[in-house]
Amino acid sequence: MIMDGDAEANYAYYALLKLRILPSVFLQMDEQEKAFVIASIQLKIEQEKKEERKMKSSSKRRGR
Repeated sequence: MIMDGDAEANYAYYALLKLRILPSVFLQMDEQEKAFVIASIQLKIEQEKKEERKMKSSSKRRGR
């Protein structure tokens, strides 16, 4: 995922940096709320990866 190690800590790290959710708040969420935030983070990361691939693909075409 984001980094090696504890998955929950990685999600808390992402939530802090990108969503401005304090780790203490994230870790105290009930399971359903935390699952929603984690799913949202996963979707966001996938979107970012797709955009990055799209940009690399279009820059390669321009370079030809």
